Amino acid sequence: MTIDLMTVLKGVLIGIGGTVALDLWASTLKALTDTPATNWAMVGRWLGHMPQGRFVHEAIAKATLVRHELLLGWAFHYGIGVAYGLVLVLVQGSTWLDRPSPLAPLVLSWALLVAPYFVMMPGLGLGIAGSRTPKPNLTRLKSVLGHTAFGLGMFGTAVALQQLSN
Repeated sequence: MTIDLMTVLKGVLIGIGGTVALDLWASTLKALTDTPATNWAMVGRWLGHMPQGRFVHEAIAKATLVRHELLLGWAFHYGIGVAYGLVLVLVQGSTWLDRPSPLAPLVLSWALLVAPYFVMMPGLGLGIAGSRTPKPNLTRLKSVLGHTAFGLGMFGTAVALQQLSN
């Protein structure tokens, strides 16, 4: 299977589009319900401790600050979005890019909930699937809804790219 540069570029843009949709969803949710969005500085702090072999924290907010942690967290957030966009187009191929449908990006985004539930949340000290948060079920629902927004954002970006190429 050969992958051309245009397919890679579309994958990158689809991942960015999905991430922007997720961020818009989080901002809307915060504005309407005062539900806090992900604190990307804490994610950056978590990442910044990894080179020293520290992957799991009791409470990331109590960990030593990391230089440029907010920038690191946001870069990671968008980098992961791009990686997921690339996975989507590499798995689905040019047929899906020619006629995008919402099912593939939604299934992928829901399957990828394993990352925040079993890697990021425990690493930040929030427990498996947010079990140590004040409202674990709300934390889980927020993740499902966020990943749904991400999947729909990838789909919407793919549709826009397909329309632009016509």
